[in-house]
Amino acid sequence: MGSQHPDRRTVIRRGLTASASLVFAPSILNAFGPSEETPQGSRPWLAAALKAERWLAQSAQTGSSGTAWPADPTDPKSVSTDLYTGMAGVVLFYLELHNATGDESALRMARGGADYLLASVPDESGNAEMGLYTGLAGTATVLALAYRVTKDVRYQAGVRRILGLIAGSARPVGEGVEWNVSTDIISGSAGIGLALLALADESRDIDARKLASDAGHRLIERGQVTDEGLTWLIQPDMPRNYPNFSHGTAGVSYFLATLGNSSKKREHLDAALSGERWLRARMTTTASGGRMVYHSAPGNEQLFYLSWCHGPAGTARLYRSLAKATGDASWDSRVDQLALAIRDMKVPERSPGFWNNISQCCGNCGVSEFFIAMHRRSRDTRHLEFAEAIGHDTLARATGEAGGFKWVQAEHRVRPELLVAQTGLMQGAAGVGLAMLHLDGAKVGRAPLVRLPDDPF
Repeated sequence: MGSQHPDRRTVIRRGLTASASLVFAPSILNAFGPSEETPQGSRPWLAAALKAERWLAQSAQTGSSGTAWPADPTDPKSVSTDLYTGMAGVVLFYLELHNATGDESALRMARGGADYLLASVPDESGNAEMGLYTGLAGTATVLALAYRVTKDVRYQAGVRRILGLIAGSARPVGEGVEWNVSTDIISGSAGIGLALLALADESRDIDARKLASDAGHRLIERGQVTDEGLTWLIQPDMPRNYPNFSHGTAGVSYFLATLGNSSKKREHLDAALSGERWLRARMTTTASGGRMVYHSAPGNEQLFYLSWCHGPAGTARLYRSLAKATGDASWDSRVDQLALAIRDMKVPERSPGFWNNISQCCGNCGVSEFFIAMHRRSRDTRHLEFAEAIGHDTLARATGEAGGFKWVQAEHRVRPELLVAQTGLMQGAAGVGLAMLHLDGAKVGRAPLVRLPDDPF
Protein backbone atom coordinates (compact mmCIF):
# COMPACT_ATOMS: atom_id res chain seq x y z
CA MET A 1 0.00 0.00 0.00
CA GLY A 2 1.01 3.63 0.07
CA SER A 3 3.41 4.99 2.65
CA GLN A 4 0.78 6.75 4.73
CA HIS A 5 -1.49 4.56 6.81
CA PRO A 6 -2.60 6.06 10.13
CA ASP A 7 -3.32 2.90 12.08
CA ARG A 8 -1.97 -0.38 10.76
CA ARG A 9 1.51 -0.50 12.28
CA THR A 10 0.19 0.90 15.53
CA VAL A 11 -2.33 -1.91 15.64
CA ILE A 12 0.40 -4.51 15.12
CA ARG A 13 2.43 -3.09 17.98
CA ARG A 14 -0.61 -3.02 20.26
CA GLY A 15 -1.30 -6.68 19.54
CA LEU A 16 -1.44 -9.17 22.34
CA THR A 17 1.95 -10.70 23.10
CA ALA A 18 2.34 -14.43 22.85
CA SER A 19 1.93 -16.79 25.76
CA ALA A 20 5.10 -17.37 27.74
CA SER A 21 4.66 -21.12 27.43
CA LEU A 22 4.78 -22.07 23.77
CA VAL A 23 4.10 -25.32 21.97
CA PHE A 24 4.85 -25.42 18.26
CA ALA A 25 2.20 -27.20 16.20
CA PRO A 26 3.03 -29.84 13.60
CA SER A 27 2.47 -29.05 9.95
CA ILE A 28 -0.66 -30.23 8.14
CA LEU A 29 1.64 -31.11 5.23
CA ASN A 30 2.80 -34.12 7.25
CA ALA A 31 -0.67 -35.61 6.83
CA PHE A 32 -0.07 -35.67 3.06
CA GLY A 33 3.33 -37.34 3.23
CA PRO A 34 6.77 -35.84 2.52
CA SER A 35 6.85 -32.62 0.52
CA GLU A 36 8.33 -34.32 -2.53
CA GLU A 37 5.26 -36.57 -2.62
CA THR A 38 2.69 -33.78 -2.64
CA PRO A 39 0.59 -33.81 -5.82
CA GLN A 40 2.59 -31.21 -7.75
CA GLY A 41 1.27 -32.33 -11.14
CA SER A 42 -2.43 -32.88 -10.49
CA ARG A 43 -3.06 -30.29 -7.77
CA PRO A 44 -0.20 -27.75 -7.92
CA TRP A 45 -2.13 -24.99 -6.19
CA LEU A 46 -3.13 -27.22 -3.28
CA ALA A 47 0.50 -28.35 -3.03
CA ALA A 48 1.59 -24.70 -2.87
CA ALA A 49 -0.96 -23.97 -0.12
CA LEU A 50 0.37 -26.93 1.87
CA LYS A 51 3.88 -25.53 1.52
CA ALA A 52 2.65 -22.19 2.89
CA GLU A 53 1.01 -24.07 5.75
CA ARG A 54 4.26 -25.81 6.63
CA TRP A 55 5.99 -22.46 7.01
CA LEU A 56 3.10 -21.02 9.03
CA ALA A 57 3.11 -24.03 11.33
CA GLN A 58 6.71 -23.31 12.32
CA SER A 59 5.71 -20.07 14.05
CA ALA A 60 2.46 -21.21 15.67
CA GLN A 61 2.44 -20.41 19.40
CA THR A 62 0.04 -22.48 21.46
CA GLY A 63 -0.76 -21.53 25.03
CA SER A 64 -3.63 -21.48 27.48
CA SER A 65 -5.67 -19.03 25.38
CA GLY A 66 -5.32 -20.90 22.10
CA THR A 67 -3.01 -20.65 19.10
CA ALA A 68 -1.46 -17.45 17.79
CA TRP A 69 0.95 -16.49 15.02
CA PRO A 70 3.33 -13.51 15.07
CA ALA A 71 3.04 -11.17 12.11
CA ASP A 72 6.81 -11.53 11.65
CA PRO A 73 8.11 -14.91 12.83
CA THR A 74 11.53 -13.40 13.56
CA ASP A 75 9.80 -11.31 16.24
CA PRO A 76 7.72 -13.71 18.39
CA LYS A 77 6.15 -10.75 20.21
CA SER A 78 4.62 -9.33 17.01
CA VAL A 79 1.34 -11.15 17.61
CA SER A 80 -1.76 -9.09 16.85
CA THR A 81 -5.36 -10.12 16.28
CA ASP A 82 -6.28 -7.81 13.41
CA LEU A 83 -7.39 -9.09 10.01
CA TYR A 84 -4.88 -7.12 7.98
CA THR A 85 -1.48 -8.21 9.29
CA GLY A 86 -2.50 -10.21 12.33
CA MET A 87 -3.36 -13.81 13.11
CA ALA A 88 -7.06 -13.53 12.24
CA GLY A 89 -6.08 -14.03 8.62
CA VAL A 90 -4.20 -17.21 9.46
CA VAL A 91 -7.40 -18.60 10.98
CA LEU A 92 -9.19 -17.90 7.69
CA PHE A 93 -6.48 -19.76 5.80
CA TYR A 94 -6.85 -22.84 7.99
CA LEU A 95 -10.63 -22.78 7.65
CA GLU A 96 -10.27 -22.69 3.86
CA LEU A 97 -7.64 -25.45 4.01
CA HIS A 98 -10.09 -27.64 5.92
CA ASN A 99 -12.74 -26.80 3.33
CA ALA A 100 -10.36 -27.94 0.58
CA THR A 101 -9.00 -31.09 2.19
CA GLY A 102 -11.39 -32.16 4.94
CA ASP A 103 -8.31 -32.62 7.12
CA GLU A 104 -9.19 -32.40 10.81
CA SER A 105 -5.70 -31.14 11.68
CA ALA A 106 -6.42 -27.98 9.69
CA LEU A 107 -9.67 -27.53 11.58
CA ARG A 108 -7.88 -27.97 14.92
CA MET A 109 -5.43 -25.23 13.95
CA ALA A 110 -8.32 -22.97 12.92
CA ARG A 111 -10.11 -23.64 16.20
CA GLY A 112 -6.97 -22.91 18.19
CA GLY A 113 -6.70 -19.55 16.46
CA ALA A 114 -10.41 -18.82 16.90
CA ASP A 115 -10.08 -19.61 20.61
CA TYR A 116 -7.24 -17.08 20.87
CA LEU A 117 -9.33 -14.47 19.06
CA LEU A 118 -12.26 -15.16 21.36
CA ALA A 119 -10.07 -14.74 24.44
CA SER A 120 -8.84 -11.39 23.07
CA VAL A 121 -12.31 -9.82 22.95
CA PRO A 122 -12.48 -7.19 25.71
CA ASP A 123 -15.30 -6.92 28.22
CA GLU A 124 -15.65 -3.21 27.44
CA SER A 125 -14.84 -1.31 24.29
CA GLY A 126 -12.46 1.16 25.94
CA ASN A 127 -9.92 2.22 23.34
CA ALA A 128 -10.30 -0.94 21.26
CA GLU A 129 -10.04 -0.61 17.50
CA MET A 130 -13.33 -1.41 15.73
CA GLY A 131 -12.18 -1.49 12.09
CA LEU A 132 -12.80 -4.31 9.64
CA TYR A 133 -9.11 -4.86 8.93
CA THR A 134 -7.71 -3.28 12.10
CA GLY A 135 -10.01 -4.30 14.93
CA LEU A 136 -13.03 -6.04 16.35
CA ALA A 137 -15.20 -5.96 13.22
CA GLY A 138 -12.59 -8.20 11.60
CA THR A 139 -12.45 -10.46 14.65
CA ALA A 140 -16.23 -10.85 14.53
CA THR A 141 -16.07 -11.71 10.82
CA VAL A 142 -13.59 -14.53 11.48
CA LEU A 143 -15.45 -15.86 14.53
CA ALA A 144 -18.69 -15.91 12.53
CA LEU A 145 -17.07 -18.11 9.91
CA ALA A 146 -15.57 -20.33 12.62
CA TYR A 147 -19.07 -20.76 14.05
CA ARG A 148 -20.49 -21.57 10.64
CA VAL A 149 -17.92 -24.36 10.18
CA THR A 150 -17.77 -25.77 13.73
CA LYS A 151 -21.23 -24.88 15.16
CA ASP A 152 -19.38 -24.04 18.38
CA VAL A 153 -21.77 -21.62 20.10
CA ARG A 154 -18.89 -19.93 21.93
CA TYR A 155 -17.87 -18.32 18.67
CA GLN A 156 -21.42 -17.17 17.96
CA ALA A 157 -21.57 -15.66 21.45
CA GLY A 158 -18.28 -13.88 20.70
CA VAL A 159 -19.73 -12.38 17.54
CA ARG A 160 -22.70 -11.07 19.49
CA ARG A 161 -20.46 -9.63 22.18
CA ILE A 162 -18.45 -7.79 19.57
CA LEU A 163 -21.55 -6.43 17.87
CA GLY A 164 -22.60 -5.07 21.24
CA LEU A 165 -19.19 -3.43 21.67
CA ILE A 166 -19.39 -1.90 18.19
CA ALA A 167 -22.85 -0.54 18.93
CA GLY A 168 -21.78 0.79 22.31
CA SER A 169 -18.77 2.60 20.91
CA ALA A 170 -20.61 4.28 18.02
CA ARG A 171 -20.54 8.06 18.45
CA PRO A 172 -23.63 9.99 17.38
CA VAL A 173 -22.44 12.78 15.07
CA GLY A 174 -24.60 14.90 12.79
CA GLU A 175 -27.30 12.75 11.18
CA GLY A 176 -25.57 9.45 11.93
CA VAL A 177 -22.76 7.69 13.77
CA GLU A 178 -19.04 7.06 13.44
CA TRP A 179 -16.38 5.23 15.42
CA ASN A 180 -13.28 7.25 14.62
CA VAL A 181 -12.14 9.89 12.17
CA SER A 182 -11.59 7.36 9.39
CA THR A 183 -14.10 6.87 6.58
CA ASP A 184 -12.40 3.97 4.84
CA ILE A 185 -12.66 0.20 4.35
CA ILE A 186 -9.52 -0.64 6.35
CA SER A 187 -10.21 1.00 9.71
CA GLY A 188 -13.17 3.33 9.30
CA SER A 189 -16.93 3.52 9.00
CA ALA A 190 -17.17 1.98 5.53
CA GLY A 191 -15.50 -1.26 6.63
CA ILE A 192 -17.32 -1.40 9.98
CA GLY A 193 -20.61 -0.79 8.18
CA LEU A 194 -19.91 -3.69 5.81
CA ALA A 195 -19.25 -5.99 8.77
CA LEU A 196 -22.51 -4.90 10.39
CA LEU A 197 -24.44 -5.75 7.24
CA ALA A 198 -22.69 -9.10 6.84
CA LEU A 199 -23.30 -10.07 10.49
CA ALA A 200 -26.77 -8.60 10.88
CA ASP A 201 -28.44 -12.00 11.09
CA GLU A 202 -26.18 -12.90 14.03
CA SER A 203 -27.13 -9.84 16.04
CA ARG A 204 -29.58 -10.29 18.90
CA ASP A 205 -29.59 -7.20 21.11
CA ILE A 206 -28.80 -4.53 18.50
CA ASP A 207 -30.19 -3.56 15.13
CA ALA A 208 -27.04 -3.99 13.06
CA ARG A 209 -28.69 -2.89 9.81
CA LYS A 210 -29.93 0.35 11.35
CA LEU A 211 -26.49 1.01 12.80
CA ALA A 212 -24.95 0.47 9.36
CA SER A 213 -27.57 2.82 7.90
CA ASP A 214 -26.68 5.47 10.48
CA ALA A 215 -23.02 5.07 9.53
CA GLY A 216 -24.01 5.60 5.91
CA HIS A 217 -25.82 8.85 6.73
CA ARG A 218 -22.74 10.19 8.51
CA LEU A 219 -20.49 9.20 5.60
CA ILE A 220 -22.75 11.07 3.20
CA GLU A 221 -22.37 14.16 5.40
CA ARG A 222 -18.60 13.77 5.30
CA GLY A 223 -18.42 13.53 1.51
CA GLN A 224 -16.78 16.49 -0.18
CA VAL A 225 -19.05 17.96 -2.84
CA THR A 226 -17.39 18.74 -6.17
CA ASP A 227 -18.69 19.58 -9.63
CA GLU A 228 -18.00 15.97 -10.63
CA GLY A 229 -19.60 14.28 -7.62
CA LEU A 230 -18.76 13.21 -4.07
CA THR A 231 -15.33 12.24 -2.81
CA TRP A 232 -14.06 11.11 0.59
CA LEU A 233 -10.71 11.59 2.32
CA ILE A 234 -9.47 8.93 4.74
CA GLN A 235 -9.70 11.50 7.54
CA PRO A 236 -10.05 15.27 7.77
CA ASP A 237 -6.36 16.08 8.25
CA MET A 238 -5.10 13.84 5.45
CA PRO A 239 -3.45 16.06 2.82
CA ARG A 240 -3.66 13.42 0.09
CA ASN A 241 -6.74 11.91 -1.59
CA TYR A 242 -6.50 8.16 -2.25
CA PRO A 243 -9.40 7.56 -4.66
CA ASN A 244 -9.44 3.77 -4.92
CA PHE A 245 -10.78 0.98 -2.73
CA SER A 246 -8.88 0.63 0.54
CA HIS A 247 -8.76 4.27 1.61
CA GLY A 248 -10.96 6.27 -0.69
CA THR A 249 -14.00 7.09 -2.72
CA ALA A 250 -14.28 3.67 -4.39
CA GLY A 251 -14.42 1.92 -1.02
CA VAL A 252 -16.85 4.32 0.62
CA SER A 253 -19.07 4.26 -2.47
CA TYR A 254 -18.95 0.47 -2.44
CA PHE A 255 -20.25 0.42 1.13
CA LEU A 256 -22.99 2.92 0.27
CA ALA A 257 -24.07 0.88 -2.77
CA THR A 258 -24.12 -2.29 -0.66
CA LEU A 259 -26.05 -0.44 2.03
CA GLY A 260 -28.51 0.90 -0.54
CA ASN A 261 -29.14 -2.62 -1.76
CA SER A 262 -29.99 -3.58 1.84
CA SER A 263 -31.79 -0.47 3.09
CA LYS A 264 -33.58 0.39 -0.18
CA LYS A 265 -32.99 4.04 0.75
CA ARG A 266 -32.43 6.15 -2.33
CA GLU A 267 -30.01 8.51 -0.58
CA HIS A 268 -27.52 5.69 -0.01
CA LEU A 269 -27.51 4.60 -3.64
CA ASP A 270 -27.48 8.20 -4.90
CA ALA A 271 -24.35 8.95 -2.84
CA ALA A 272 -22.66 5.81 -4.22
CA LEU A 273 -23.50 6.88 -7.77
CA SER A 274 -22.17 10.36 -7.06
CA GLY A 275 -18.90 8.83 -5.85
CA GLU A 276 -18.72 6.75 -9.02
CA ARG A 277 -19.13 9.88 -11.17
CA TRP A 278 -16.21 11.51 -9.33
CA LEU A 279 -14.07 8.41 -9.90
CA ARG A 280 -15.02 8.18 -13.57
CA ALA A 281 -13.72 11.72 -14.11
CA ARG A 282 -10.30 10.52 -12.91
CA MET A 283 -9.99 7.40 -15.01
CA THR A 284 -7.21 6.82 -17.50
CA THR A 285 -7.81 4.70 -20.60
CA THR A 286 -5.20 2.03 -21.36
CA ALA A 287 -4.00 0.78 -24.75
CA SER A 288 -6.80 -1.74 -25.31
CA GLY A 289 -9.61 0.27 -23.76
CA GLY A 290 -9.09 -0.67 -20.12
CA ARG A 291 -9.80 1.83 -17.37
CA MET A 292 -7.97 2.61 -14.12
CA VAL A 293 -7.66 5.38 -11.53
CA TYR A 294 -4.39 6.88 -10.33
CA HIS A 295 -2.88 6.14 -6.93
CA SER A 296 -3.33 9.49 -5.13
CA ALA A 297 -3.40 13.26 -5.46
CA PRO A 298 -1.72 15.62 -5.41
CA GLY A 299 1.51 14.30 -6.84
CA ASN A 300 0.83 10.70 -7.83
CA GLU A 301 -1.59 11.19 -10.72
CA GLN A 302 0.77 9.26 -13.02
CA LEU A 303 1.29 6.37 -10.60
CA PHE A 304 -1.04 3.38 -11.01
CA TYR A 305 -1.35 0.56 -8.52
CA LEU A 306 -3.12 -2.50 -9.89
CA SER A 307 -4.29 -4.74 -7.03
CA TRP A 308 -6.86 -4.55 -4.20
CA CYS A 309 -5.79 -1.48 -2.25
CA HIS A 310 -5.28 1.23 -4.88
CA GLY A 311 -5.93 -0.49 -8.20
CA PRO A 312 -8.55 -1.89 -10.57
CA ALA A 313 -8.81 -5.20 -8.71
CA GLY A 314 -10.30 -3.34 -5.75
CA THR A 315 -12.15 -0.55 -7.50
CA ALA A 316 -13.99 -3.11 -9.66
CA ARG A 317 -15.87 -4.16 -6.52
CA LEU A 318 -17.79 -0.90 -6.61
CA TYR A 319 -19.11 -1.64 -10.11
CA ARG A 320 -20.15 -5.19 -9.22
CA SER A 321 -22.00 -3.76 -6.20
CA LEU A 322 -23.70 -1.13 -8.36
CA ALA A 323 -24.87 -3.85 -10.74
CA LYS A 324 -26.48 -5.63 -7.80
CA ALA A 325 -27.97 -2.50 -6.23
CA THR A 326 -29.45 -1.09 -9.44
CA GLY A 327 -30.33 -4.29 -11.28
CA ASP A 328 -28.49 -2.80 -14.26
CA ALA A 329 -26.06 -5.37 -15.67
CA SER A 330 -24.30 -2.71 -17.76
CA TRP A 331 -22.25 -1.81 -14.67
CA ASP A 332 -20.48 -5.14 -15.12
CA SER A 333 -18.98 -3.84 -18.36
CA ARG A 334 -17.00 -1.43 -16.16
CA VAL A 335 -15.72 -4.42 -14.19
CA ASP A 336 -14.48 -5.85 -17.49
CA GLN A 337 -12.76 -2.55 -18.37
CA LEU A 338 -10.93 -2.52 -15.05
CA ALA A 339 -9.82 -6.11 -15.58
CA LEU A 340 -8.57 -5.18 -19.05
CA ALA A 341 -6.45 -2.38 -17.57
CA ILE A 342 -4.60 -4.92 -15.42
CA ARG A 343 -3.79 -6.98 -18.49
CA ASP A 344 -2.76 -3.88 -20.46
CA MET A 345 -0.34 -2.90 -17.69
CA LYS A 346 1.53 -6.18 -18.26
CA VAL A 347 0.92 -7.74 -14.86
CA PRO A 348 2.85 -9.54 -13.43
CA GLU A 349 5.83 -7.67 -14.91
CA ARG A 350 7.39 -5.23 -12.45
CA SER A 351 6.20 -1.63 -12.73
CA PRO A 352 5.96 1.39 -10.39
CA GLY A 353 2.49 0.15 -9.38
CA PHE A 354 3.12 -3.60 -9.45
CA TRP A 355 6.52 -4.66 -8.33
CA ASN A 356 8.12 -6.39 -5.33
CA ASN A 357 4.91 -7.42 -3.61
CA ILE A 358 2.85 -10.61 -3.92
CA SER A 359 0.16 -9.81 -1.36
CA GLN A 360 -3.63 -9.81 -1.27
CA CYS A 361 -3.47 -6.07 -0.63
CA CYS A 362 -1.02 -4.66 -3.12
CA GLY A 363 0.28 -7.38 -5.38
CA ASN A 364 -0.11 -10.72 -7.12
CA CYS A 365 -2.67 -12.41 -4.90
CA GLY A 366 -5.12 -9.50 -4.96
CA VAL A 367 -5.03 -9.69 -8.75
CA SER A 368 -5.36 -13.47 -8.94
CA GLU A 369 -8.30 -13.43 -6.50
CA PHE A 370 -10.02 -10.83 -8.69
CA PHE A 371 -9.63 -12.92 -11.83
CA ILE A 372 -10.76 -16.07 -10.01
CA ALA A 373 -13.91 -14.14 -9.08
CA MET A 374 -14.29 -13.00 -12.69
CA HIS A 375 -14.09 -16.62 -13.80
CA ARG A 376 -16.60 -17.72 -11.17
CA ARG A 377 -19.05 -15.08 -12.45
CA SER A 378 -18.60 -15.56 -16.19
CA ARG A 379 -17.03 -19.02 -16.63
CA ASP A 380 -14.67 -17.39 -19.14
CA THR A 381 -11.61 -19.65 -19.03
CA ARG A 382 -9.34 -16.78 -20.02
CA HIS A 383 -9.84 -15.25 -16.57
CA LEU A 384 -8.77 -18.46 -14.86
CA GLU A 385 -5.78 -18.84 -17.17
CA PHE A 386 -4.67 -15.33 -16.26
CA ALA A 387 -5.12 -16.04 -12.54
CA GLU A 388 -2.96 -19.14 -12.95
CA ALA A 389 -0.26 -17.12 -14.72
CA ILE A 390 -0.21 -14.81 -11.71
CA GLY A 391 -0.08 -17.86 -9.46
CA HIS A 392 2.98 -19.23 -11.26
CA ASP A 393 4.76 -15.90 -10.85
CA THR A 394 3.86 -15.93 -7.14
CA LEU A 395 5.37 -19.39 -6.72
CA ALA A 396 8.50 -18.30 -8.59
CA ARG A 397 8.98 -15.62 -5.92
CA ALA A 398 8.65 -18.02 -2.98
CA THR A 399 11.58 -18.73 -0.66
CA GLY A 400 11.94 -22.24 0.69
CA GLU A 401 12.43 -22.63 4.42
CA ALA A 402 12.11 -25.68 6.68
CA GLY A 403 10.29 -27.61 3.97
CA GLY A 404 7.76 -24.84 3.41
CA PHE A 405 7.32 -21.61 1.49
CA LYS A 406 7.51 -18.02 2.65
CA TRP A 407 7.38 -14.82 0.63
CA VAL A 408 9.91 -12.06 1.35
CA GLN A 409 8.55 -8.79 0.03
CA ALA A 410 8.45 -5.03 0.44
CA GLU A 411 5.11 -3.92 1.89
CA HIS A 412 5.77 -0.22 1.24
CA ARG A 413 6.73 1.07 -2.21
CA VAL A 414 8.60 4.00 -0.68
CA ARG A 415 10.66 1.69 1.57
CA PRO A 416 11.95 -0.96 -0.85
CA GLU A 417 14.75 -1.90 1.51
CA LEU A 418 12.30 -3.09 4.21
CA LEU A 419 11.93 -6.75 3.23
CA VAL A 420 9.92 -9.04 5.52
CA ALA A 421 8.27 -12.45 5.24
CA GLN A 422 4.93 -12.09 7.05
CA THR A 423 2.30 -14.59 8.12
CA GLY A 424 -0.98 -12.69 7.81
CA LEU A 425 -3.81 -12.29 5.32
CA MET A 426 -3.17 -9.06 3.46
CA GLN A 427 0.66 -9.06 3.40
CA GLY A 428 1.73 -12.60 4.17
CA ALA A 429 1.74 -16.34 3.63
CA ALA A 430 -1.84 -16.86 4.87
CA GLY A 431 -3.09 -14.60 2.08
CA VAL A 432 -0.92 -16.37 -0.48
CA GLY A 433 -2.11 -19.76 0.75
CA LEU A 434 -5.72 -18.60 0.58
CA ALA A 435 -5.25 -17.46 -3.03
CA MET A 436 -3.70 -20.82 -3.89
CA LEU A 437 -6.63 -22.67 -2.33
CA HIS A 438 -9.06 -20.54 -4.32
CA LEU A 439 -7.13 -21.34 -7.51
CA ASP A 440 -7.33 -25.03 -6.64
CA GLY A 441 -11.05 -24.66 -6.00
CA ALA A 442 -11.59 -22.97 -9.35
CA LYS A 443 -9.81 -25.84 -11.09
CA VAL A 444 -11.71 -28.65 -9.34
CA GLY A 445 -15.11 -26.95 -9.03
CA ARG A 446 -15.08 -26.23 -5.28
CA ALA A 447 -16.77 -23.06 -4.04
CA PRO A 448 -14.72 -20.81 -1.75
CA LEU A 449 -15.55 -20.83 1.95
CA VAL A 450 -13.87 -17.55 2.88
CA ARG A 451 -15.84 -14.56 1.59
CA LEU A 452 -15.12 -11.27 3.36
CA PRO A 453 -17.69 -8.47 3.75
CA ASP A 454 -15.97 -6.39 1.05
CA ASP A 455 -16.32 -9.13 -1.58
CA PRO A 456 -19.30 -8.56 -3.94
CA PHE A 457 -18.46 -11.46 -6.25
